[in-house]
Amino acid sequence: MKRWGLGLAGLLCCLSASVMAASPSRLVVIDQDGSGPGGSNERAIMALVQSPKVKVLGIAMVTGNAWMKAETAHTLRLLEYLGRRDIPVHEGAVHPLVRSRDETLANQAFYGQLAWLGAWGGDGKHPDDYPADPNAQQEMPEGRPTITPAKVDAAHFLIDAVHAHPGQVTVFAAGPLTNLALAQRIDPTFAETARQLVFMGGSISPVTDDPEFSTSPTHEFNIWFDPEAAHVVLTAPWKKITVTPVDISLQSRYTDDMQAAIARSDEPAARYLAAFDTERYYMWDEIAALAWLHPDLVTQTRRLYLDADMSHGPNYGNTLAWTDETVPRHHGPAATVQMTLDRPAFDRTFIDLMKAPTPNARKPAPIADTHDSGS
Repeated sequence: MKRWGLGLAGLLCCLSASVMAASPSRLVVIDQDGSGPGGSNERAIMALVQSPKVKVLGIAMVTGNAWMKAETAHTLRLLEYLGRRDIPVHEGAVHPLVRSRDETLANQAFYGQLAWLGAWGGDGKHPDDYPADPNAQQEMPEGRPTITPAKVDAAHFLIDAVHAHPGQVTVFAAGPLTNLALAQRIDPTFAETARQLVFMGGSISPVTDDPEFSTSPTHEFNIWFDPEAAHVVLTAPWKKITVTPVDISLQSRYTDDMQAAIARSDEPAARYLAAFDTERYYMWDEIAALAWLHPDLVTQTRRLYLDADMSHGPNYGNTLAWTDETVPRHHGPAATVQMTLDRPAFDRTFIDLMKAPTPNARKPAPIADTHDSGS
């Protein structure tokens, strides 16, 4: 009887260890400006949802590349195609803390035309072609979602998530930092309660012929769009900050060959990208996601203190960076800033992840089942 009891105890221990090994080891909340369908924003969300090592606690939406309401619809529809309707999507900030669309457009007459205005006018050349109404319904080639956003707003969701799992939750931010700034202002313990911040944003000294950055090397959209929010977040007491700046992002690009390799799979993520993804550009947010999952994809980093220029002139929203030797008296924690990418390994890792089955998927929406686009 004693031997039987010891045997049962051993079996239970083995089963417990097996369950723990099989369950996700990393908790993450995603804060994203999820323009879509496809594109860097949605592909970064997909990378985290596709990883069997990660549990996504929820997704917070913020205006950036598109208006928050439109981004929310694209992200909800993406989750339907992946069969992950269980991941809640929380509506967040519609406008930056201080910067406004009208002032920004007017300032182009004095400071020059900006290369990217996001929700406020895309490439900046034809802002009137972009809806000024943040609630305007936009065309959705992938069809409209049948699921709805969660009732809790983004800032309170972020606060609740880190306090539910103190010291365990990574905050992944790949858009303007408005939601995180609001969370930090509502709850000053927000940043210190999280495990770490992983942020796509900022620009240090990119080596490129791309005119958007060669003439304005410290300009980057996510910090530029809401400089005051970036200041609040980058100077908050995080235990750890990892930053994916323009410098490393320009070393990547989503190509037709990558799309073709992914499209050979019949899994939900691959089918979604094959059907709807037409963006061929730098893989900004995907690097931040995959480098968190696989740090060895980054071959060189720098230790820097980051902030945003909040002077309301031509440099408003540019990235500020200091070393240990030059940092001012009042500053936030040092960040690990990624500088060099192992591009071949990154491409292989991303392709394999998109071709894989989606963990915990339930009844992915069939691609042919597209709703009225509303166009």
